[in-house]
Amino acid sequence: MSIFKTTRRVACSLVAAAAATFAVQANAGGHGIDLEGKTVEWIIPFSETGGSAKWANFYAPLLSEALPGQPTVVVKFMPGAGSTKGANFFQEQKYEDSEGTLIFGSSGSTQFPFLLGDPRVKYNYADWNVVLASGTGGVAYLPPEMAAKMDGLDASGLQGEDFIYGSQGATRLDLVPLLAWEMLGLQVEPVFGIKGRGDGRLMFERGEANIDYQTSSSYLKGVTPLVEAGTAVPMMSWGALDDAGNIVRDPTFPDMPTFKEVCEATAGCETSGEQWDAWKAFFIAGFPAQKMVFLPNGASADAIATYTQAFEAIKARADFAEISSGRLGKYPQMTGAEAAAALTSGTEVPQAAKDFVVGWLEERYGVTLN
Repeated sequence: MSIFKTTRRVACSLVAAAAATFAVQANAGGHGIDLEGKTVEWIIPFSETGGSAKWANFYAPLLSEALPGQPTVVVKFMPGAGSTKGANFFQEQKYEDSEGTLIFGSSGSTQFPFLLGDPRVKYNYADWNVVLASGTGGVAYLPPEMAAKMDGLDASGLQGEDFIYGSQGATRLDLVPLLAWEMLGLQVEPVFGIKGRGDGRLMFERGEANIDYQTSSSYLKGVTPLVEAGTAVPMMSWGALDDAGNIVRDPTFPDMPTFKEVCEATAGCETSGEQWDAWKAFFIAGFPAQKMVFLPNGASADAIATYTQAFEAIKARADFAEISSGRLGKYPQMTGAEAAAALTSGTEVPQAAKDFVVGWLEERYGVTLN
């Protein structure tokens, strides 16, 4: 049986289980918490230039309005070690010390080191309390002179070129584009150590990199102007998942081909086998539930319910679809049981996919995870 059919079947059962768990949590309290006169710190473990920053900055003023007492919501950036610095800090925080005034914004680049057993990881998602999960997509793009070497969807013309890519790290969300480009036969050398995807875009703009990818929110705001100016050309999106678990075109970029389409058109790239299965498994873990908001360990049922209801109120705004589509793209914004199920799908991958990626990381980049 395909690991993806198994994953989808498990995910359905997780939604039901999460619904029951969330109902118990929500009903255990019922009074909510009052944050009047307080300041909520929202930790983002990246620099202020990337997609996570744009996501948090979009939600922060809306969350301030929706929370009881209308507290000030301040986004605090804590970059370092590919997001593990900020995540490790959050792991040490106890709810009783903040009483609802500290939340954390995770990303796929935080989830992947956890999934892969990165020795720098000291955090455990099981200790945290999810109150929002945001899906997203991603777009790879090129300078116009490189894009001109593609023949329609066929990327074979790029196979003899040397590419430089600004990367947060091989065990981060960047492994999705790095593996995809390798499957297409591209010679891409990453420059590791940047603090956020926005820094990768800046490298591209300065001519220090000649291939890049951004999550949808950052692409919409930071790369679309480059495309309009003629200095960047979209190569492909990673795609999205339909209800059957198939990769289809990203709803935010319906006119853009997916990696699957480009792979199918490029000699030597296969959309079956262990390499493809590994890529798809980590794509699923990294993008459909790519960004999440958490309360720290020990959060009360009242606090969880308060934040969940605030995000539900934001989603219920009459103008939410309009104001979010241009900033976040057209993706699910999940709360309650859906967020809990998304957390599970984002922090678990089939063992075969994990084994492949661990071996690939060691062989390709000399990264050992033990």
